[in-house]
Amino acid sequence: MRLAVVGSGPAGYYAAIRVRQKLPNAFIDMYEKLPVPYGLVRYGVAPDHPEVKNCQDRFEEVAQQSHGLFHYVGNVSIGDQIKLSHLKQHYDTLLFAYGASTDRLLGIPGEASTHGIYSARGFVGWYNGLPEFAGLAPDLDAEHAVVIGNGNVALDIARILLTDVDALRKTDISDSALDTLSKSRVKKVTIAGRRGPMQAAFTIKELRELVNLPACAFHADKQELIPSAGWISKLPRLEQRKYRFAKLLTEGATEGDKQCTLRSMISPDAFLSSNNDGNLSHIRFRHNVFEDDSSRFVPSAKVKPTTETEDVETQVAFRSIGYKAEPINGLRDNLGIEFDRAKGIIPNDGFGRALKSSNAEESDGGNSAPGCYCAGWVKNGPTGVIATTMEDAFATADAMIQDWNSGQQMLRECHPDDDNMSGWEALRGELLEDDPAINEFATWRDWKAIDWLEKQLGKENGGKPRSKITDVAEMMRHAQTVRNMQPGCEQHNEIMGEREIAR
Repeated sequence: MRLAVVGSGPAGYYAAIRVRQKLPNAFIDMYEKLPVPYGLVRYGVAPDHPEVKNCQDRFEEVAQQSHGLFHYVGNVSIGDQIKLSHLKQHYDTLLFAYGASTDRLLGIPGEASTHGIYSARGFVGWYNGLPEFAGLAPDLDAEHAVVIGNGNVALDIARILLTDVDALRKTDISDSALDTLSKSRVKKVTIAGRRGPMQAAFTIKELRELVNLPACAFHADKQELIPSAGWISKLPRLEQRKYRFAKLLTEGATEGDKQCTLRSMISPDAFLSSNNDGNLSHIRFRHNVFEDDSSRFVPSAKVKPTTETEDVETQVAFRSIGYKAEPINGLRDNLGIEFDRAKGIIPNDGFGRALKSSNAEESDGGNSAPGCYCAGWVKNGPTGVIATTMEDAFATADAMIQDWNSGQQMLRECHPDDDNMSGWEALRGELLEDDPAINEFATWRDWKAIDWLEKQLGKENGGKPRSKITDVAEMMRHAQTVRNMQPGCEQHNEIMGEREIAR
């Protein structure tokens, strides 16, 4: 089987791992928009969570132990530089695992026109060195910041804003973020959620880190929305697990020069500028109530707005209400797949098999998109952690392997005997023939060169694990410098290492 994976984040890599385990002779080519791999692990995981990034070691094994059956193709845009019409001619299967590339909007007055409002994706990308947001330069010259949202990302933002900057100097946080945070005046962060604390999406691990943050007081308002220990003890043992963080919310943390407040049952109505100068001065929130007050401890409880509003003064706000994926150009025209824009996903059967439409009947065999699969956020929406992404990617890979072994229709009607005429090598030749000046692609060797340089820069910059390069052109210049080195020379060997490097 020849498989093309679009996206090099956890979903793509875990699916590749599963395919390699069950089909050892499968050819796998992985395509990535940036020159560097790992997606959310590199650019989404908070810099003070290095243990979460350990999965990169397992991902690297896919390339290092490939024996010529794996290609990494970075610095390429699928759907633009490489059309899906070209891609599908060279592969039996396509796996879309490219994640979520845009933010969900609140859709309220002042959101687009007021200065001082930042998206979670932009802020997280900025402090993690994502080239797209390298120039964000958030203005943190304010004592109070508001984070709108109740998920793990919202808590990440609050924690980064309130953490002593010296504690971040030994992480891989971007150099520009270190500089800005060292000058930040933010001393108080309010996390605003539209429902109650028992309906929040954050995990106990994230909450515990925030509550235990040194020199920072933590308080959750509306204590009546937090179940008592006595109430919880009456539940079946398995049900009690859902309420493990109730004690943390009740006790909080009382001492610290900085302050974090978790506010519940409020939704933003408008971003306002009192001086009419375009700068955020306060947020108008509307108070909510439960549709059924007896459901206040139920995780799925719904709320409704009231007529009561409240103005909260702040000069900086972060919107953290979720991400969503966008369709790749040509998805419908070349593969017949109608992207579900409302959900931000590729329609699928729940096991990762792509469907042409979300609206067709499940029993309609004509709704399938043979040879096309999806995994991760583009399959389910932006939900879960890396561990759940792994399980999801394994499930998609298992469905793909089952279809392949049972002889189901794939992208190519037949499996060519001379498979050397397919895949990335053949496709690259066609692309260069059509346009010799086409954009330079990044290989796995290029990534290892960039990886080596970032680690060297980190050592020179106070002993950081790495100092990420935030400019794509600079990444490729360094990769080209290493390409021009004489193979076997001392520096080339140091950069490439002694192990076999995949192409």
